[in-house]
Amino acid sequence: KIRQKLKSKQEAMERSEKAKQLCAMRKYGKKVQTEILQRRQMEKKNMLNAVKKYKKGLSDKLYFLDEEQTSSQGNKKGSASQRMKKGPNAKRRYKNQKFGFGGKKGSKWNTKESFNDVSSFQSKVAHNKGPGKAGKGGKKALNKRPGKRARQKMKSQAR
Repeated sequence: KIRQKLKSKQEAMERSEKAKQLCAMRKYGKKVQTEILQRRQMEKKNMLNAVKKYKKGLSDKLYFLDEEQTSSQGNKKGSASQRMKKGPNAKRRYKNQKFGFGGKKGSKWNTKESFNDVSSFQSKVAHNKGPGKAGKGGKKALNKRPGKRARQKMKSQAR
C-alpha cells in the first residue's frame, strides 16, 4: 500500500510538472509570437513612411526596397533587382513631358520683373479696338437693326 501510494504521488508530481512545463512553453510561444507581430508591424510602418517620403520627393533613396529584397530570399531577389530601373517608368515620363511636374512649386507667377515688363502689352487687343473685333465702335456697324424706340418712332411716322 505504501509503495502504491508513493508511486501515485510520484506520478501526480510528474503530471503536474509536465502541465507546468506545457503552460510555460505556451506562454513563451505567445511571447515570441507577439514579438514577431510587433516587429512586422514596425517594419511595415517604417516601409510606409519611407514610401511616403519617396513619393513626396523628400528622399531619393530606395533603400526600403533593398531591405525588403534581403528579407525575401531565393531567386526572386535577383530577378527583382534586374527589373528595377532608375527613374520613373515610361507612362510617368510621358506625362511629365506633356504636363510638367505638377504645377507651381512655391514660385510666384507675378514677380516684380514680370509685373513691370510691358513689352507684350497690346492696347488695341486689351481695349477691343483691334481689326476685325466687334468692340464698342464696331458693334453698331455690325448690328443693322435699329433699337426698339427707333422702330416705334418709324412706325408712328408711317401712320
